[in-house]
Amino acid sequence: MERADAARNRARILEAAADLFRAKGAPNVTMDDIAKAAGVGRGTLYRRYPDRASIAVALLDEHESALQEKLIRGEPPLGPGAPAPERLAAFYAAMVDLLEEHAPLILGAEVGRSRFETGAYGFWRVHVRSLLGEVPEADALVDALLAPLAPDVYTYQREVRGLTPGQIVAGLRRLAGGLGEG
Repeated sequence: MERADAARNRARILEAAADLFRAKGAPNVTMDDIAKAAGVGRGTLYRRYPDRASIAVALLDEHESALQEKLIRGEPPLGPGAPAPERLAAFYAAMVDLLEEHAPLILGAEVGRSRFETGAYGFWRVHVRSLLGEVPEADALVDALLAPLAPDVYTYQREVRGLTPGQIVAGLRRLAGGLGEG
């Protein structure tokens, strides 16, 4: 069981990190920034979280777990019971919502290759692979179908290209619609 002071420190760290990630962008936040904003020592911070990405992962866990639950047990088309292209399109739309709401956190959690090592990415990968079924070259397609959901791609589309979430979802829906073509 977590000690009361440790629980308070954890909550302060996560709250401070979330505020800083939103204000400055996760890549621009240092561990020292987080420790100072949370009012904890560096040792306290590093004992619980070895790096900025681990803090971002902790913040994202709740949101990603809720989406995973909807994919497993939710109503179609996001949940089971709809054709694969419709489920993939619904997954894309849900992920765009997640990215729109939490892009700064996701950018902090998914740095370089670490994106592929998160539990969430593993889950998304298994989900998309299951939707592909017997599609030719399914194993080669999984990461390609997830690539548009990389947080740096999404923020580039939103901030540099000026695309709206609706435009991005429409493009991804078109991509998902080609799932059954072979």
